[in-house]
Amino acid sequence: MTMNIQELKSKHKTLKVFNYKLGNIDKGYNKRTLYINLSNNDIKEKPVSDQMIDKFTGGKGFDMRLLWDAVNENTKWYDPENEICMATGPLGGNTNYPGSGKTIVVTLSPMTGIPIDSNVGGHFGPFLKFSGFDALEIQGKANNDVIIYIDGNNGNIKIFEAPLEAHDSHILAEQLHDMFADNEREKQHISVVSAGSAAEHCYLGMLNFSFWDRAKKLPRLKQAGRGGIGHVFRNKKIKALVVKYSGLKADLNNPVDMKTLKETGLKLHRQINKLDSSQFTMREVGTANIVSVMNDYDLLPTKNFKYGSDPQANKVDKKVLKTLFTQGAADGCWFGCSLHCAKAVDNFIPRTGPYKGTSVTVDGPEYETVGGCASNLYIWDAKDCVEINFYCDTYGIDTISFGSTVAFLMECFEYGILTKDMTEGLDLTWGNADSALEILHQMSRGQGFGLKVGKGTRWLKNWLINEHNADAAFLKDIAMEVKGLEYSEYVSKESLAQQGGYTFALKGPQHDEAWLIFMDMVNNSMPTFEMKAEALHYFPMFRTWFGLQGLCKLIWNDTIPEGNKDTPEPAKVMEHVHNYHKIYTAITGKFMDTDSMILQSERVYTFQKIFNLRMGGGKRSDDHPPYRAVGPVTEEEYLSRQERYDKQLKEEVGVDPSNMTLQEKMSALKKHRMDKYEVLTDTVYKRKGWDKNGVPTLEHLKRIDMELPELIDVVEKVRVKN
Repeated sequence: MTMNIQELKSKHKTLKVFNYKLGNIDKGYNKRTLYINLSNNDIKEKPVSDQMIDKFTGGKGFDMRLLWDAVNENTKWYDPENEICMATGPLGGNTNYPGSGKTIVVTLSPMTGIPIDSNVGGHFGPFLKFSGFDALEIQGKANNDVIIYIDGNNGNIKIFEAPLEAHDSHILAEQLHDMFADNEREKQHISVVSAGSAAEHCYLGMLNFSFWDRAKKLPRLKQAGRGGIGHVFRNKKIKALVVKYSGLKADLNNPVDMKTLKETGLKLHRQINKLDSSQFTMREVGTANIVSVMNDYDLLPTKNFKYGSDPQANKVDKKVLKTLFTQGAADGCWFGCSLHCAKAVDNFIPRTGPYKGTSVTVDGPEYETVGGCASNLYIWDAKDCVEINFYCDTYGIDTISFGSTVAFLMECFEYGILTKDMTEGLDLTWGNADSALEILHQMSRGQGFGLKVGKGTRWLKNWLINEHNADAAFLKDIAMEVKGLEYSEYVSKESLAQQGGYTFALKGPQHDEAWLIFMDMVNNSMPTFEMKAEALHYFPMFRTWFGLQGLCKLIWNDTIPEGNKDTPEPAKVMEHVHNYHKIYTAITGKFMDTDSMILQSERVYTFQKIFNLRMGGGKRSDDHPPYRAVGPVTEEEYLSRQERYDKQLKEEVGVDPSNMTLQEKMSALKKHRMDKYEVLTDTVYKRKGWDKNGVPTLEHLKRIDMELPELIDVVEKVRVKN
């Protein structure tokens, strides 16, 4: 650091101080939220009604409701009215049961124009809750860079201008942990939310949430990555949010049944301790444990999702990453989580950029970063992947969108659609890590071709079509985005259910709503359209529930109970589902079973769907995939799996491929696969309670008790337009 903390503080200008009364959480709820408007520095509390709890539960549900009330159908992401909303849920912050530290962040996305939700670990959400608030909404825009400080120990909130603090997150987090802690021990009671220097310039901007690593004696970072939330953050001139809370205890949620809560948590801790080393090795390599598995099953994205495997994948798989990750550390991103999957590379020395030659700690890479920033770019040096990971994080760039966007550009470069003149001299041949890193550095500096890349795949696709006369049909086939959001890192060609899981996802193609590849492609456990539709109803609803409660889904399916494979529905991991019933009832005192879980989620899920419609999205045309997600686009793509595709033509389409040209085979296969996708769409929409255009029916709203006048009004207006 070039300046000490006192020098930084000397330039602060206090804009507002707000004092509030500390309170006690009752059965998981404070029953109040915090509102901050940066345009006029207004700060106030808002009550949480019983109806709010009944209809929206918490977490993502509270975020969506608050954002809905703040905007109208004409609001754009850059308008002052747009909000950034953050919340954990009634089960969030619980230290008895692992994986209870999630924060869910919602805003109108610069990339999609509709609400984006992103979940993240770290300490901010739980500390905010224990400081007295079930959710935070930030509206308006500051004139200059500000820091918002929530002191949950003393019950006061400050907004102050902060011109000198760093922008890059790993430096800024360290500065602010130092600034607001009176001593070394107190640093663990602070959490910082920040974006980064590139997030200011790029739609792909994300947020970092810090947690203090006591062993490493530095702040670690977890990311709310998707949809450009970090760009909205910087557009509002927020440099950082800081929360401080020191009174962490196991009973802060004031549960009604502490005994059951402890017993259920202890059972799972024992299961993790016993089984992780023989199952998914999350404690050794985190989510990167599946790199080799995805490669083996032709699911690892390679060269812009063109292929699903490559012989060089062993250079970036879990065996290699294990040698880079620090081992034996208690890598939990929230207190009480024994899965310890937040792996880090310590003492890493970047070879490029402003931190060249400086020792840094890198959180990750997780699987999605390996898939996006290594295999999909054809980069097979694990250290290059780690460096891209580091700069994405500290600059505030989503690794998924960055990887998928640069992969799209590298394919365009391969075919001559994109040239060095257009990239301002950058060589985007496959595997060029130097150019990928230079794009990141340009994003941070706010200059060069990196500014275009920072607008994302949809913008670049339209730029190439409209300004450079590129083949529109081809680019639409290979640009891996839906609704304006880039695909996360799984090849879905051979899983019709996963194709729908991506494109029907409300925010865009992110796997956290439905990951059905193994059920569908490997295990063939849902061969009919109706079975696929049932899975595409249940799993998005079940996974939505985690975001309502403040829970991490890895606890559900990344340690499997012994004997689970012999249960009637092993993919649902029902023993763990029953655990959630118990902890929900133990904290809130309310009955919970699987039907109740699904109903809670259906209410918020349907609300978000109608929110999309209100903002001009959410229709059937918005759920149309690029063909690359469904089948082979290019001749070499078909030929690489010719035996598979020829067999499908013969057995599924009923034609003899031996009498067909390559183009005829590709056309026949494309028609067959897209026809199946349309049938799946009809079947899934019906199961979800939507009409054929993707609009929820009034009957469905009645069934789930969401006949709110504002929702009915949007649905009826959309139907009139159609």
